[in-house]
Amino acid sequence: MENDIHPTLANGKLCYIEIPTTNINRSIAFYQKVFNWKIRRRSNGSVAFDDTTGEVSGSWVTGRKTAREPGLLIYIFVDTISVTINAIMTNGGQITQPVGADAPEITARFSDPDGNILGLYQPPHEYIEYYL
Repeated sequence: MENDIHPTLANGKLCYIEIPTTNINRSIAFYQKVFNWKIRRRSNGSVAFDDTTGEVSGSWVTGRKTAREPGLLIYIFVDTISVTINAIMTNGGQITQPVGADAPEITARFSDPDGNILGLYQPPHEYIEYYL
């Protein structure tokens, strides 16, 4: 059976993220365990990731300054923010902005093991029910 699911190709779509790291293997373990990102090796031996939708990909890069201060801020969609926060803390990350700071939106910010700041976003239950 052929797979008919392909990434959306559209002008202006966000498609690729590079995450600074000092330890690629540590970053792979963190993002796999916390967000279930799929890891793949390219033909040149470098490591890349795909998010759980297969719509956004990227890689970890060394030799680049980590994003320790929120400037451009990327938010990761999560089903249950409390479960994700526990996974972040269990796997070497820290919460830098707790849930509630952006109320009524359900968000939080975290730093990965290298100190990169990213956000979490949990949609309201009405949003999920609408799309089910």
